[in-house]
Amino acid sequence: MSTSTPGTVDRTFKTALYADTDTALDTAASLLAADPSADAELALRGEEFIATAWRRGWQPADVVRIVRRELDETHVRLVSGLILGAEARHKQPRGRRWAAQLEDLDPGTVRTDRFSYATAVLELYRLLLRLPPLEPLDDPIAKSPHKATHKTPESRMLPRIRALLAKAEATGFPEEAEALTGKAQELMARHSIDEALLAARTPAADAPGACRIGIDPPYETAKATLLDAVAAANRCRAVWNESLGFSTMVGFEPDLEAVELLHTSLLVQATAAMTKAEAAARASGRRRTKTFRQSFLAAYAHRIATRLTSATETQVTEDLLPVLATREAAVSDRTDRMFPETTTTRVRGVNDAAGWTQGAEAADRAQVEPHRQLP
Repeated sequence: MSTSTPGTVDRTFKTALYADTDTALDTAASLLAADPSADAELALRGEEFIATAWRRGWQPADVVRIVRRELDETHVRLVSGLILGAEARHKQPRGRRWAAQLEDLDPGTVRTDRFSYATAVLELYRLLLRLPPLEPLDDPIAKSPHKATHKTPESRMLPRIRALLAKAEATGFPEEAEALTGKAQELMARHSIDEALLAARTPAADAPGACRIGIDPPYETAKATLLDAVAAANRCRAVWNESLGFSTMVGFEPDLEAVELLHTSLLVQATAAMTKAEAAARASGRRRTKTFRQSFLAAYAHRIATRLTSATETQVTEDLLPVLATREAAVSDRTDRMFPETTTTRVRGVNDAAGWTQGAEAADRAQVEPHRQLP
């Protein structure tokens, strides 16, 4: 009867994980493929890499995102299985966002020969081993025993906002999309203000939270700019990590929800409008380029920023300004503590006049202006 052989795993790790050559990888994969008894130990080591990633500030969605960005879907299934295995083994209490990220995982089944499987595992472990530290999303000051926080259930307004944005994405009529998106932003602003007033009346007020939103290629700079515009309109701050493909959002929980919802919806609408513009250009014998798309999305983000801000400001009265100013100061303080050093960036490659014009027109069609004052 064969038994687990940590020695095989140790030898393969020494051979492959700290070397970048294909020869080293092939040699190590051959050792693993020839020793099925090492599989259990190999999985345990993978779960240890996952636990190390958590200690370095990573979350499930972050790890899956970087694996998909750097490797392929086989590795995504492998890392999803490791994450679920590690969570089942340790069962540490996590927050709502963490639980939602786990629900999105799909480990599936990796069907391949042993050598290919071992190769994929070692490629994955190479990546996990090199993950850099990230800014922790849990705020140590907010978690202090002297600063307890209150937790409120999800507002009934959020499902209404989701439904409005889903309709805006699905409709083929620009005017209807404009009305639906504008209404959604009104509700978001009202929801944020109600939460702010509740917190102001509560002795133990909530502190700002943080989450990460993936910025997928192509045209990452324009997409990050759109996210920044949505964040600013909803009293959040966005810090883009270009090399790792995400932006960190800082804000109060209702506002973070609003940013996630609206950014996704506007990105869907922008993509649909850009696809339609390109189809019209092809029909008339013109060819659209990467520069057209970059300019289109940059103009879209630029114009959307103004529309969102206008829709939000209509909900703010003079008596609300002190409460909102206090929360904005808290968000700025948390952001500065998380990111003491940041730089600004410019959108490059925005020199296609047709792309800019049509992107701005698409933003006007998806404009977020109030259609009535909420009571």
